[in-house]
Amino acid sequence: MDFLIQSGIDFVVFIQGLGNWLEGPMRFFTFLGSAEFFFLAFPALYWSIDSALGLRVAYMLMANSALIDLSKLALAGPRPYWVSDRVMAFAGETSFGVPSGHAGRAVALWGTLATHLRKGWAWVTALVLIFFIGFSRIYLGVHFLHDVLLGWTLGALLLWLLTTQWGRLSAWLRGQSFCGQAGLALAVSLAYPLIAALIVQAHAGYELDPAWIPNILRAGPELPEPLALGGVVSMGGLFFGFSLGLAWMEKQGGFRASGTLTKRVLRYVLGVLGVGILWFGLGQVLPHGEDLASQILRYLRYALTGAWVTGGAPWLFFRFSLMAKPES
Repeated sequence: MDFLIQSGIDFVVFIQGLGNWLEGPMRFFTFLGSAEFFFLAFPALYWSIDSALGLRVAYMLMANSALIDLSKLALAGPRPYWVSDRVMAFAGETSFGVPSGHAGRAVALWGTLATHLRKGWAWVTALVLIFFIGFSRIYLGVHFLHDVLLGWTLGALLLWLLTTQWGRLSAWLRGQSFCGQAGLALAVSLAYPLIAALIVQAHAGYELDPAWIPNILRAGPELPEPLALGGVVSMGGLFFGFSLGLAWMEKQGGFRASGTLTKRVLRYVLGVLGVGILWFGLGQVLPHGEDLASQILRYLRYALTGAWVTGGAPWLFFRFSLMAKPES
C-alpha cells in the first residue's frame, strides 16, 4: 500500500505539472461525473426522452453508488491531497478515496447509454467521457490512479451484470405483487445501511493522521468525516422511494415518455421543481447530524424525492394532461 501511495503521489504531481490551464476543463469533466449532474440529467431522460432507458440508468447508478460506498468504507484509503503537500488541492472531499465514485458513475451512465444505442460513435463518446472524468479526479488531486482504475473496474462489472440480467430481473419483478415489490425495496434499502454500519464498526477508533490535517485544510475549513453514514442512508432512502413510486405507477398503467416537445419540456420543468422542493428545500430545514433522528429524517427526505420522480411527478403529468396514459 505504501508503494501505491508514494508512486500515486508522484503520478498526481506529474499530471498537475501539465499546467493550470487544465483546471477549467477538468472541473467541467468532474461535474459530468457528479451526483449533482445526475440529479439534473436523469429526470430529463426519464420524464422527457426514454423512460425505459431512464430506469436502467437509474438502477445502474444506484447499484454503482452502493458498491462504491461500501468499498470506500471497507478499504479506507486516503486521498492524495490528504497525504502530501506536494499535491495541489483543487477540490475537497470528506469521504475515503478508493475507489473513485466519479469514475464508477461515469461508466454507469455513459456505458449504459452506449450499450443502449449500439452505435460506434456512442461508444467512442462514452469512452472519451469516461476517461476524462476519471483523469479529472487525478488532476484535481482528490484521487490516486488506483482509485480511478478500481472505480472503472467496478463500474464495468456492474454494467456487464445488469446489462445481461436486466430483462430477466425486470420480468421477475413485474410478476410480483405491489406489496411484494414494496417489501423487497424496503428490505434492500435497509440492508445497505446496515452493512455499511457493520463495516464502520470494524473501523471503530479510526482517526485521521494528524500529519494530514494541515494538508486537508488547504482545500477548505471542513475536515473529512470518512466514516459518516449520511450518504449511505440517503441512497437507501432514494432507492426505496424510487422503487415504491415505480411499483405504484406500474399498477396505474405505467409511465412512458412521449408527447410534443412542449409537453416534454414542461414535464421536466415541473418535475425538477418538485425535486428542488423535496431534496433541496427540505434539506435546508431538516437536521444534518449523525444521530438516529437525523438519519431517519434524511432517509425519509430522499425516499420522498425518489417517490416523486417515479410516482408523484408522473401522476401530476397525467392530471395536467402533459402525458397520455399508455392504455388510453
